[in-house]
Amino acid sequence: MTLNSIFQFFVPKDKKFFPLFELAAANLIILANTLHEAVNAPKAEREEYFKKIEELEATIEEITHKTHLELSKNFITPFDREDIHALIKSIDNVADNMHGAASRIRLYQVDKITKSIRKLTEINLEACQLIGEGIKQLKDMNNIKMIKETCKKINKLESKADVVFDKAVADIFENETDAKNIIKYKEVLSALEMASDKCKSVSNVMEQISVKHS
Repeated sequence: MTLNSIFQFFVPKDKKFFPLFELAAANLIILANTLHEAVNAPKAEREEYFKKIEELEATIEEITHKTHLELSKNFITPFDREDIHALIKSIDNVADNMHGAASRIRLYQVDKITKSIRKLTEINLEACQLIGEGIKQLKDMNNIKMIKETCKKINKLESKADVVFDKAVADIFENETDAKNIIKYKEVLSALEMASDKCKSVSNVMEQISVKHS
């Protein structure tokens, strides 16, 4: 048990870091849902969604900054400082990559949204919802097994995203003749697949924290 963990027995329940984690996760879920709605909307209606995604990504970035400030001001933390940094940074990375996918659709003026793009945004939304559940489970730390199950589900979704991505890229090279479209779709798909990878990174950090406190 670390010195920081021992201190937790003598301090009040954390009122600084977990509210920030929960706020970041809540905004991440909204961002993922907005992106999923954007790729299912007609092209003429997407701009409104893209603007909202920009705002949400900026909000999560600000929450990340606030978390780092709190780390610099507080000696006692709910768990190891490096894990706090890793957790909020990994959440921020998921947001960055989903925002990146939206930006590519927007900048490259992707007209036709493929089934693979829609499927990847659906997978990422589900993974982000599980991240929200995992953060709540970490806050209570009453059921380590449940946290591990949540992490396992996120990891399975990441594997599912890899399969969708690989098939989508193969289909593009087989059926698409326009080189510009090949680049456009691969860029969007890569950003979405990377977002699922970053969801797995969040899962790994949450599992690592739970193991340290088990």
